[in-house]
Amino acid sequence: MSTERQVTCPECEGSVSRREFVRSVGAVAAGAAGMRLMSTPQAIAAPNPSSPAETMVKAFYDSLNEEQKKIICMPFDHSRRKRINANWQITKATIGELFSKKQQGMIDQIFRGVTSPDGYERFQKQMKEDAGGFDEYTVAIFGTPGSGKFEWEMTGRHLTIRADGNSVENTAFGGPIIYGHGTGDGKAGLPGNVFFYQTQRANEVFNALDGKQRKKALLSNAPRETNVPIQGRSGTFPGIAVGELSDDQKGLVEEVIKVILAPYREADVDEAMGMLKAAGGLDELRMAFYNGDKNDVGNDQVWDVWRIEGPTFVSHFRGAPHVHAYLNVGVKA
Repeated sequence: MSTERQVTCPECEGSVSRREFVRSVGAVAAGAAGMRLMSTPQAIAAPNPSSPAETMVKAFYDSLNEEQKKIICMPFDHSRRKRINANWQITKATIGELFSKKQQGMIDQIFRGVTSPDGYERFQKQMKEDAGGFDEYTVAIFGTPGSGKFEWEMTGRHLTIRADGNSVENTAFGGPIIYGHGTGDGKAGLPGNVFFYQTQRANEVFNALDGKQRKKALLSNAPRETNVPIQGRSGTFPGIAVGELSDDQKGLVEEVIKVILAPYREADVDEAMGMLKAAGGLDELRMAFYNGDKNDVGNDQVWDVWRIEGPTFVSHFRGAPHVHAYLNVGVKA
């Protein structure tokens, strides 16, 4: 049976070693991921305006000339800050077109500041293969750094990432973030894809389920990939309740959450984990896998589309025909 299929990706118009996997998990283990999600909620840590990335955002903003500001600076509540898309340019000029080498270096430092070392390397590979490199992406600043609320945002093919100094209330990462990678498109195992390891870890959960549990967890129709609002405790969530699982199975779900968060800086991970714990931790989550030909690249029953969701946490991973992943963590007002 052939393991390669041609699958279209309307949103895209315009194998990781064990060593790499362990390094990815280790990026989080030194910080918040070492905490058990079922433990008593603690104070929620978060980035602030004096965090390294946010300090560099202020320096970058101060370096802009008036023409650059006209292109990338917008009011804090501008609609572009809230847009969710796996492939779009937040401004009309790319990093390579608009900014000096010194300013490009500042943007790189901001990017390093909001990612873990492993995450930074993964994103660099992803951006090069998906778009030609870091300088083909775009950035915007909402509000005025150093004077009230502000947010830096970078977007492009398969990437949305933010730094907000905790300006967006009750929200981790400054809002929904997006990551992905086109390498391996339509091939079983997505060879060369820097995020396929997350699907491998998610499928460890499915493989640990018994027959009755699998019937609850394996569903037919996945929600739209951009449908990742924070619903709060009154929300409706698909899949099997994590609270129904054994401790060993819950531990596997927790490991999935750790690898989802691993590419990002510790302060954002701390805030996300704190919000998740405050809402009841693992027991309040549900996890779903989606079957069907389009959700199983190579027909190998490694489910490439899966979702973890609860009152404060939404992770939607669409790994077919390649990776589009969305993460939104926050407290519903």
